[in-house]
Amino acid sequence: MSAVRARRAGEVLGSGIGAAGVERRVEIAPCPAVSGAADPIGAIASRLEAAGSCLLALPERGYSPHLRITRYEVVRSALDAYGWEASRIRPPHPSGAEIDRMDEALGWLAAIPEERFVLRRILGARALTHPLTGRHLFPWRRLGGVLGADHKSVQRWHREGLGIVLAALVAAERKLAERRASR
Repeated sequence: MSAVRARRAGEVLGSGIGAAGVERRVEIAPCPAVSGAADPIGAIASRLEAAGSCLLALPERGYSPHLRITRYEVVRSALDAYGWEASRIRPPHPSGAEIDRMDEALGWLAAIPEERFVLRRILGARALTHPLTGRHLFPWRRLGGVLGADHKSVQRWHREGLGIVLAALVAAERKLAERRASR
């Protein structure tokens, strides 16, 4: 039996980061790789894509019904019987440093306000790139179809979301500089 938590009247369901309509402060650490780049928006996009690629390269672990499913396939030729089929190419497991960079970059999405959740979804979906081929799992036109908008509008919203993340990173860098100056 699962526990059900009672909600107050008017409470909005969300990501748990902050209540809707309430000003919240998201602590983001400044990123020197982004602030020192010639094109900071492009640097943020590439960091998010690297984070999505790292996320998809993580090994699949946990409970799986694989052992409960017993479906024997019929051997159609002798080559199949002895395993002479192409093996599935798996991406290399990401290192600990790559996972740390992934956590940092995906944490930047929390800088986008809760009421702009569509921008978060767009940035998160565009971040998912295949680890081996580098292709986006969600092209612009597919995102536009899902959201019911033109693909050019989705691209504009993506740039807007990247701008919000950049503003949060610049504010974090400014805050860190003020702390150092006050010492």
